Amino acid sequence: MAGSISSAVLLLLNMAGALLGPRAPDSVPAGDDEAVDFYFFPFLVLYKIGRVERFMGTDTVPASVDPATGVASKDVAIDAAAGLAVRLYLPKSTAERLPLVVFYHGGAFVTESAFSPTYQRYLNALASRAGVLAVSVDYHLSPERPLPAAYDDAWTALRWALRSARCGSGADAEPWLSRRADLTRLFLVGDSAGGNIAHNMAMRAGREGLDGGATIQGVALLDPYFWGKRPVPSETRDPAERRWRDRTWSFVCAGRYGVDDPVINPVAMARDEWRRLGCARVLVTVAGLDVLAARGRAYVAALGASGWGGDVRLYETPGESHVYFLLKPDGAKAAKEMDAVVAFINGNRPLFFLKSR
Repeated sequence: MAGSISSAVLLLLNMAGALLGPRAPDSVPAGDDEAVDFYFFPFLVLYKIGRVERFMGTDTVPASVDPATGVASKDVAIDAAAGLAVRLYLPKSTAERLPLVVFYHGGAFVTESAFSPTYQRYLNALASRAGVLAVSVDYHLSPERPLPAAYDDAWTALRWALRSARCGSGADAEPWLSRRADLTRLFLVGDSAGGNIAHNMAMRAGREGLDGGATIQGVALLDPYFWGKRPVPSETRDPAERRWRDRTWSFVCAGRYGVDDPVINPVAMARDEWRRLGCARVLVTVAGLDVLAARGRAYVAALGASGWGGDVRLYETPGESHVYFLLKPDGAKAAKEMDAVVAFINGNRPLFFLKSR
């Protein structure tokens, strides 16, 4: 019980970090060795000597068989030398082949992992409810490995999943993937920073193609992390808030990408760039109290107006904060949002795509 309470408190801070601007720490350790280079509330502090101290998102749980859902999970090292791994989720299902979901966790690119209790619970629920085989990617975090490391890891993991699913009974086969994954039903899903990653993987797939001619059927961006220099409609115009978000983006990518680079601001892309998005359907969810919600709505509007040939839908939950469905997974609104994601994966398109109540 104490562990679950702790996780909830930490996730609440995560949500606060998505809503609030910069804050100085109550106290900064004295001494030259502890001089602060960057304080990223509420996630971490980077000291000038290079040491990183994280305040949240570091708890992990082992792979297991979930007693509530019967979903089994296991960890697989894609590249042990590089430290790249995934956690697989297999539901109890009599279906011979299952849709394949490649999932990218959130955490502002600086915290959380594929092995955290928060994402273990979410992926168990998603795999059970949607009847999918899920691959949750444990990508490298900033600032130790700034962007594009997470993008590179995400692409490597996606290609590995596709290759493993095609290996049959070969030495390189991952049995859950080779025996159960249906590559004609491939989906990318991610929340917050993971939503940003999922979008960028679909863009790269559209530009470069996927191994074996695989195609992405759908991409679900859950409260995605996008930003830009110029405010979009209903987005905050507070100068201090905008400067802080510009700084935190520069921090996670070590200055490599400007705040209007398409990896963080796809809204600014030209129409012909949007048309390269390599999937057939997109679902974007936003929470009404989330400062990032306006950018999610603008994403849907820009994609819809681009001439891209697919189907894009917006699901909005009023009165809730960033990734509320992770903090309150048993709530009625979280259940409705899970219904929306499940229906999206399973190809159902009821009217809930407009707004949750």
